[in-house]
Amino acid sequence: MIRRRLSSLLSTSLFNAKSTLTVTPQPPVPFRSLQLVQCPNLKPFCIEPFVGVRSYSLLSLNDLRDKIPRKQKTRKGRGIGSGKGKTAGRDLPGAEPDRVIQEIEEVVGLDCSNAILCSAKEGIGINEILNAIVERIPPPSNTAGCLLRALIFDSYYDPYRGVIVYFRVVDGTIKKGDRIYFMASEKDYFVDEIGVLSPNQLQVKELQAGEVGYLSASIRSVADARVGDTITLFGKKAEIQLPGYEEVTPMVFCGLFPVDADQFPELRDALEKLQLNDAALKFEPETSSAMGFGFRCGFLGLLHMEIVQERLEREYNLSLITTAPSVVYRVNCINGDTVECSNPSLLPEPGQRRSIEEPFVKIEMLTPKDYIGSLMELSQDRRGKFMEMKFITENRASLTYELPLAEMVGDFFDQLKSRSKGYASMEYTFIGYRESVLIKLDSLINGDLVEPLATIVHKDKAYAIGRA
Repeated sequence: MIRRRLSSLLSTSLFNAKSTLTVTPQPPVPFRSLQLVQCPNLKPFCIEPFVGVRSYSLLSLNDLRDKIPRKQKTRKGRGIGSGKGKTAGRDLPGAEPDRVIQEIEEVVGLDCSNAILCSAKEGIGINEILNAIVERIPPPSNTAGCLLRALIFDSYYDPYRGVIVYFRVVDGTIKKGDRIYFMASEKDYFVDEIGVLSPNQLQVKELQAGEVGYLSASIRSVADARVGDTITLFGKKAEIQLPGYEEVTPMVFCGLFPVDADQFPELRDALEKLQLNDAALKFEPETSSAMGFGFRCGFLGLLHMEIVQERLEREYNLSLITTAPSVVYRVNCINGDTVECSNPSLLPEPGQRRSIEEPFVKIEMLTPKDYIGSLMELSQDRRGKFMEMKFITENRASLTYELPLAEMVGDFFDQLKSRSKGYASMEYTFIGYRESVLIKLDSLINGDLVEPLATIVHKDKAYAIGRA
């Protein structure tokens, strides 16, 4: 059920609600136009929200019955947006405003003295939120006369109109008929349609600095309009690209092969369309004597991989075979070269390599105190190194470990939820590569070597994994 809901979320794009609202605060304040973009609170999709709100102020909504999402700490750590419009919900009798506000201040580090308690169901605090946005958040700078610079924060593929781009105008003005230029992809197009969402698409003549809208320009190549790219005018190009565009580095890789070899072109087209809205999805062709033609795909994590696979199967009617997930290893060769290897079948021979380095992550788990021992045992079984333990509140603690990413991309998250009965949450960050004693574990079927099934494992675990 959870997987279906996540797939549904992604099928409507990572920003599942974009709307332009006109509100009327109390006189004598003039009319204000609010541009609202709703971001998902899921770790595998964090890249797009970071890009989308980099130039925005942030309005955070928290359920007063639940624990604080770890994603908020990620946002705070990366320094995006501002918490000037902090809010918290109080829909049900189980609400605990004092506890939640205290956790936000202790875990996230935000000042919640001006938090607004609200309930959309009961209509409480809604006017206060709208007025607080106008009062606390500064309006965009008046740069309508400058050279056009607009930031792409989302897009989707329409089979009839091509790529539909969602963007925010930072400087200048964009109009229908303008010849625009994408600074990262270095492509240019004529704008066929431009408009806003209120909440449905509504065509307008132009958009100025500070406004959020969409455009259609008969863009047929999914690689020409990337999330985070800067739009400018072809004849009057801006010199400096807006911050926000960065090549995302996948951390988990696996092979995707169609069960029916005739579906290979369909799989390629489907991956290209999914890649439009998913900046973290990478893929390249891969060939196997046992499985035929397929693709080696890169993802942010295991959940990201599962959702992409399910979307391919449900939305594009593809039957797929997925190989075991792996990470990117660094192989230091005897001749002094360093080779990055995301495919175990491409690992250099033992006589050619001096050492192998694997990626490590720093993982922070937030858990009730009753499950501390079980989660410590889980982390140590996965070659984790204990770093720190501290109590956030009287009944909740934070555990910090350093462990190999390869140990986490399997069933680590499932085990964490199982051992904590669903009450624990986790956040991880990449901390670099470290040397480990790793070997290649081959798989044979009827005595024949099947390269896509090969994995790279720690020497101490090779025997147990091979028998499993």
